[in-house]
Formats: sequence, structure tokens, C-alpha cells
Amino acid sequence: MPLLLFLSKVRRDRARSDVGGAMSADEPVRMPPFTDGGAEILEWMKGMRDDRPVWRDEHNRYFVFRYADVQAVFSDPARFSSNIGRLMPVFGAEKLSANLPWQDPPDHRRLRQLVSQAFTPKTVAGMRPRIGEVVGQLLADAPGDEFDFVEQLAYPLPVIVIAELLGISPGDRAFFRRCADRLLGIGAEKGESEQKVVEAIAEATKELDEYLLAEVRQRRAKGSTDDVLGALAAAELNGERLTDLQVATFAALLLNTGHITTTLLLGNTLLCLDDNPDAEARIRADRSLVPAALEEVVRRRPPFPRACRIATTDVEIAGEVIPADAFVMPSILSANHDERQFEKPEQFDIQRDPNRHFGFGHGIHFCLGAPLARLETEIALNRLMTEFTDLRISADPVFHPSEFYGVKEMTVSVRRA
Repeated sequence: MPLLLFLSKVRRDRARSDVGGAMSADEPVRMPPFTDGGAEILEWMKGMRDDRPVWRDEHNRYFVFRYADVQAVFSDPARFSSNIGRLMPVFGAEKLSANLPWQDPPDHRRLRQLVSQAFTPKTVAGMRPRIGEVVGQLLADAPGDEFDFVEQLAYPLPVIVIAELLGISPGDRAFFRRCADRLLGIGAEKGESEQKVVEAIAEATKELDEYLLAEVRQRRAKGSTDDVLGALAAAELNGERLTDLQVATFAALLLNTGHITTTLLLGNTLLCLDDNPDAEARIRADRSLVPAALEEVVRRRPPFPRACRIATTDVEIAGEVIPADAFVMPSILSANHDERQFEKPEQFDIQRDPNRHFGFGHGIHFCLGAPLARLETEIALNRLMTEFTDLRISADPVFHPSEFYGVKEMTVSVRRA
């Protein structure tokens, strides 16, 4: 997960604790919590798109709500930089330079070309049979006719797949989950400095960094390229290779953001189908609709509902001047529901065409792991519909109380075929 999402969570937690605190004159009302992504937050964002398409919150962050403006921010790295690392020296220059999402051109292009040599579409497509095996085994192991969908399938599936791709032990997935949960659990007491929050994040990631660095060094010593980790270590561009830390940092990015994205996407797929039984019936009758339906899920419930950039100069958007060095927060969720771009955006349309959503980002930072997330979710949904003639959410889901957009617990009841 990008670090700025953690910092956004911390700022929001702090704002909620500041009962009676001073508010920005620009703020008509506090942003509602994302929680279940229901009508409240979507209606609030519609009002912002109509009346205040650029909004400065109490922390002087500038939120951008309209589709065209979000696209403009994503498409202009010269004025809207992803390089937030300069604000976080605690991580060290080498680790910051290794983090792909925090790079601007030309460094971003060079780093992405290197990692793309190992994490290729062919590599992802080659995982199709294995993903099917993993999904089948996880569903076969499901206890009875009612179980926690996240615990049984949505969490373990992507962790197993990514671990096997990297060439590290899927048996260590309890360790990977502990590392991810440690990051998700970071918060801030009232008045705690963001420097301390960043230090806590650095401490929380240390154990995983050390684990992956040891794995990378083993590949270097053996000259092994049989897995993605080894291929990353061997990748070369104009005589340049990734450092051990760069390889380990990208591997950590895959493990953390990769499994979180797919876990949330799987849960969000069930939420959308449970809310729209007619759509589910159509998909059951015609499985060719699955890929387009999943794109609509990503539009309707994007796992990461917003991004972060830094303005490199004073810049005007929708009549609002954003000063240099200000945080700019493109709202992916709002843009994906902008009626200026999408006809009847609140309707779950499994045949929406075109469907140019921002659920996986846009431009040079389009999610490198999107093909894997799509493949895993497509295979899982098809298998779920084959294994179960009926699949229903049987209790109120527990949603992530943060900037994630999805569930962390969801009990389902099933009727097996």
C-alpha cells in the first residue's frame, strides 16, 4: 500500500479525535468516512463535484473530484509529482529510490523497464492453471455451508500466488499477513507528529525488508533466475542492474499492495453481486460477461479510492489555485462516479462500454499488478459460480476503517452444486 494512504488514514484519525477543533473556512462539512462506500460518501462527493470540484481540507490537502481534473493530475507528472520520498528521510535515499510508485520520469521509466523484464504478462498468464488449483483447494477446504469469505479465499489466494511467483515460501503467509496487519494497525494519538508515524511505518516494514533481502542475496549467490525474484535480480538495462534493496523493495510492494488489491477486489465483487442479483444471474447464464463485470466492480468500488501527488508549482484546477508543495489528492472514487464521464454512474452495469475508470490508476503509474489482480478475480469468480449454485452474504460485513475501500471480514452462506 502506498505510504501516503497510511498518512491519510492517520490524518483522518487525528481529525476525528479533534472534536470541536478549528476547521478550514473552505470546508463545508467533514468528508464522511468511506466505511461501506454507501450512499453517504457518494452523495457527498457528487455535491463536491457540482459545487466545489477542488476542496482544501483542514490539513491543507487539495482534493480533486471531477474525472477530467483527476485525469489531468495523473497525466502531468511535471506539475504533479509522485516523489514524496523527499519528505520521509527516515527511509534512507536508497530505499526511497527503489520505490516505483514514488518515482517521476526519467527515474520512473528506467526502474519500471527493469522490473517489467521479470514481471511480464507472459509470467502472469502462465499462472492461470496454478491459480485455478489454489482456488479449487481453498474452496474445497471451506468449512460447511457458511464461512468467512475473506479468511477462506480472498486473503490466502493472492498471498499464495504472489509468494509462488516470487519464489518464496507460501507457507510463510502467516508471517506476510502479520507484516501487513502491522502496517494497517498504525495510527496516531492526538498530537502525535507525522515524523513519528513515518518512523513507526519504517519500523513495521523492517522485518519484511530483512526477509526479502536475504532471499535476494540467495538468488545472487546461486545465479538463479527460475522465479520472479531471481529474474528481478538478473534484470539489466544498458548495463545497469537493480540493487538488492531495489529488488527487495519491489517484492515487498508486490506482496503488500498486490495481495491487498486482490483481496479487496474479491470482496467488492461479492458486495456488488449481492446488491445486484439480476447482474449475478446474467453472469451465471453467460460467463463471457465476467471480465466486463469485474471492470465495473473496479469502477464502482475501487480498492484504493484515492491517490496522492505533490504540486511542483502553483497550478490552477477548476478555478482553484493550488500552491507549490501542497499535497494534491485525486479522488479515484469520485472520478469513477462522475456523471460527466459515466452515464448513470450509480447503476451497476456489467456491460458498460466504454468503461475508462481509474481503479487501477492512470498514465505512467498504471498498476503493474493489474493483470494479475484481474486474472485471480476472474478465475475465482468463475469457480465460485461453478462450485455454488447460491452464494449470499449472510451477516453484516466488517469494513476496513481506513482509506481502503473494502471488507476485512464477510460471512457468506453457500449452497453447493
